[in-house]
Formats: sequence, structure tokens, C-alpha cells
Amino acid sequence: MARQLAKVRDAVPDDAPALLVLWHDLVPRRTDDPLEQARGALARVAADPDERILVVEWAYEVIGAVQLRRVPIAPLGDEMAILVSHLQVLTGHRRQGVGHLLLEAAVAWAEEKDVAYLTGAATGARDTNRFLARLGLGQTGVLRGAPVSAVRSRLGASGRGTPAAAGVRGSGARNLGMVLASRRSQRRRTERGARDD
Repeated sequence: MARQLAKVRDAVPDDAPALLVLWHDLVPRRTDDPLEQARGALARVAADPDERILVVEWAYEVIGAVQLRRVPIAPLGDEMAILVSHLQVLTGHRRQGVGHLLLEAAVAWAEEKDVAYLTGAATGARDTNRFLARLGLGQTGVLRGAPVSAVRSRLGASGRGTPAAAGVRGSGARNLGMVLASRRSQRRRTERGARDD
């Protein structure tokens, strides 16, 4: 790839099909029309002054992308950072400067927004983590995620974090036993219902 022929630009809704291929791991699984949802998300990002999705285009093909967001560094401060996330380059175009082009654009946007700090989120992507580390981005934290429903069930199962459990100290084991017994009963009823059908 001739680096000078590659073009970095903001993503537009028409880039949705290419981004769905590039970010296939991020495609929502519970939607009827992921293409329409992606187009809507790109339109939303385009209207937000604190967020950008950049793509690298080469020979009329999107070969790389990154999401940039301007976020506060700390909850009680007003210092901002540019969060670089979902940096992805198509397999056949890696190690050809595409990531550098995207990071150069991120740095330029940080300078434009008068932001002095760049942070990168590359959870689970070993190549991306190594790339960001080579550019001097050190680990500043660990990002963890889970569905709200899973966290809610864990909070309820432990007996902590619920208003009813807040006033009852020391009964966590009993509450946990009741929750587990209830789940076992519900599972048995579901299994019996499935067999009867």
C-alpha cells in the first residue's frame, strides 16, 4: 500500500457495510437490521462534537478504522483525554502504516481540541495493545464489562446492593440459599414444561 494514497476521513453512514465487516466482533447480535443500526450510529457520531469514527480509505476501500471520544480523565476534574478505541485494520493491510495514520489523526484531533492526554482501550486485542505500547501508551487501568442484567443478578444473588438486603446484615448466606433454591425450582419447572411439549 502506498501510504500517500491512503486517505483518513470521518466515517459516514455509507461506510456502514465496510465497518460491519471490519468490526464484525462488535456487531449487535440482537437486532433485526444491523446495517440500519450501524448507519444510525454513524449519523449520531457525526453529530457529536466529542466523538469521531475515522476510517482509512485506500483504492475506494475502507481498510482501517478507529473510534475517538473526548472524555474527562477524572470524575472531579475538568482535564480531558482523547480515548482511542476499536482500532482495527484489515488483515491484508496490517504492518503497512494504516494504524499510524489513524493515530496521527487522533493526535491532530487532540491538539485541535486542546487536549493534552491520549489514552487507548484495546481490550483483548494483543496486536493492538502491542502497537499502542510501542507508541508510548502505557497501561493506566483495566476496563471490564458485563451486561447490566448479569451484574444485577449477581448483586441480588449476593444479598448486597439491594434495598431489602441493606437493612439485614449477616443474612447474606441465607439470602443466597433462598435465591439458589428459587432458581433450581424455576429450572425444574422449565425443564418439565419443555418435556411436556
